[in-house]
Amino acid sequence: MKNIKKIVHLTSAHDRFDTRIFIKMCKSLAKHDYDVTLVVADGQGYEDREGVKIFDVGKNSGGRLSRMTTTVNKVYLKARELNADLYHLHDPELMRVGNKLKKLGKTVVFDAHEDLPKQILGKPYLNKYTKNIFSKIFAGYEKYSCKRYDYIITATPSIRDKFFSINSKVVDINNYPIIGELSLQRDWQNKANAACYVGGITALRGIREVIKAMEYVTNGKLNLVGGFSEKTIQNEVSEYSGWNNVEFKGYLEREAVSVILADSMVGVVTFLPAPNHMDSQPNKMFEYMSAGLPIITSNFPLWRMMVEDSQCGICVDPLNPHDIAEAIEYFINNPVVAEKMGKNGSNAVKTKYNWAIEEKKLLKVYGELVN
Repeated sequence: MKNIKKIVHLTSAHDRFDTRIFIKMCKSLAKHDYDVTLVVADGQGYEDREGVKIFDVGKNSGGRLSRMTTTVNKVYLKARELNADLYHLHDPELMRVGNKLKKLGKTVVFDAHEDLPKQILGKPYLNKYTKNIFSKIFAGYEKYSCKRYDYIITATPSIRDKFFSINSKVVDINNYPIIGELSLQRDWQNKANAACYVGGITALRGIREVIKAMEYVTNGKLNLVGGFSEKTIQNEVSEYSGWNNVEFKGYLEREAVSVILADSMVGVVTFLPAPNHMDSQPNKMFEYMSAGLPIITSNFPLWRMMVEDSQCGICVDPLNPHDIAEAIEYFINNPVVAEKMGKNGSNAVKTKYNWAIEEKKLLKVYGELVN
């Protein structure tokens, strides 16, 4: 078989320094002597960063439809121009790019970050009938495309199990943290009376309920890090009385995030019970654990099992701001318990929830395709 040297990762929707795509996958492959290129669509131009060449096809100036048509076409043209041996796709809208590349005889890997048919069912801007129709249409196209690809990589075991009926070449490569990356050491007694929320900020990820919860927290604040998906949501929650207990930091680089985690006493990840969330494994959950923080999570069965197994936090009803507030105050008022649970979580990351283990899976997949 041909020796694959030139690898191209493609995204039309993610940031160029996305944690899964760039920080973990691209950098890991570059460290192991692959010629790695990343194609993005953010309008920030070309750069060569840490052994990864980043090409930009230009930022989408329209809405979702424009991105899924014009931007995706530009990604395909750049991908074809680069003439790589292996292409790694990170967005469902790029499946038609993958299908075209397969016709050119290329090796194609699809990376399922989410279970999109389930994700569509949770879209708040679609009515129930439209959700069901779109979900079924995409599920059919997903099956048609993915059975032709050389490998399917998934972000969770539950998504992996779904794809086994479509393609025999499937592996889960989980979004577990890089050991030590966000573990800035700080004495527990020097931490602020603060919880933290780090990551994408959306209604489905429970931001309304978290901000409402801060209304009932009498002796602490919330460090809010990330970008709002919609300005209307930001405008809405900033009018809540709980916003007075929020320090909104906006988007921060990874080094600055580690400082926020070090200054906080507990991490919050209370996604709402949408179909796509029940079996998900949020990256932020494990990053909090890696930083030695106890966690407050939604009481989904899978999440509860992981939290109770590691004894690293409290599960709450994500729709109940009072439950969230009580959990935040519990950790603030019981620093000894918080520190112990934080250490339990950190130990769980060191032993099983870390990128070093997942990186081996990634390299094994690429090794199979190379050899």
